[in-house]
Amino acid sequence: MLRFMVALKTGGYESTRRSHPVSSTPLLWRTLAAIDEGMVGLTGRLEVTSDLPATLRGRPMVLAANHIGVFDAFVLIAACRRLGFAPRFMIAAGMLDAPIMGPALTACGHLRVDRGKATAAEAFDRAVTALRGGGAPVLAYPEGRISHEPGLWPERGKTGVARIALAAGVPVVPISQWGAHEAVWWGTETVDGWADFAPLAASWLRSVRDRPRFRVHFGAPVDLGGLTAGTPGDAVRAHERIMRSIAGGLAPLRADEPDGPRFHDPTRPTDGRRSPWRP
Repeated sequence: MLRFMVALKTGGYESTRRSHPVSSTPLLWRTLAAIDEGMVGLTGRLEVTSDLPATLRGRPMVLAANHIGVFDAFVLIAACRRLGFAPRFMIAAGMLDAPIMGPALTACGHLRVDRGKATAAEAFDRAVTALRGGGAPVLAYPEGRISHEPGLWPERGKTGVARIALAAGVPVVPISQWGAHEAVWWGTETVDGWADFAPLAASWLRSVRDRPRFRVHFGAPVDLGGLTAGTPGDAVRAHERIMRSIAGGLAPLRADEPDGPRFHDPTRPTDGRRSPWRP
């Protein structure tokens, strides 16, 4: 595993070899992102707000988002495209192993994550190397799964995103989103046939009819000043700051639904544990 001793300091970030806007986005990814934006527009009403400084446009960064539903990645792609960039996603290996979709996602430059395996460290190294080389932003979910929290607030999550940012010496931009959970039901852990797919398709068609609001907010970079990749406990402290920033940006988006979503998805599992990040 790569070991970088890089500090993030308030007010500035270590420079990279590329400071101009990224222009090497694969054509396939640009094409798919354009199609995605059209699909999101058909499904609902996308509203994007941003506190992202202009100085960070075109620079490598980690985008850390809350995970609320199976459709929210499509919403995030459209929101990022609206702001003018196409991030690389850290994607579970199962999706990259799928026929047709897997090779397409791989060709787009997305990063493979083998959960629970020794090779998971390779995903960390690839992400750090890409970011330090001045590549496109990397988007990841610190929670690692769709939230099981009863009120759909962010779960505790894991430190992987924080460790990547500290090792690469790049800023973390928190993304808070709300509404995408209404587009498609959670469904099942895996989709093995028509019986699993049909409820998802039916819920999407209802969204096309009802057009829910998809609200996405890009926050100001998280202050990771004083934290380093090699200091014990700093990854945990960075993770806590990231999650609080995400939850803080989420609160205004769901101000009229503070305790739980009005939209009821009967298929979404919950574990009864309250989010530690609720404002």
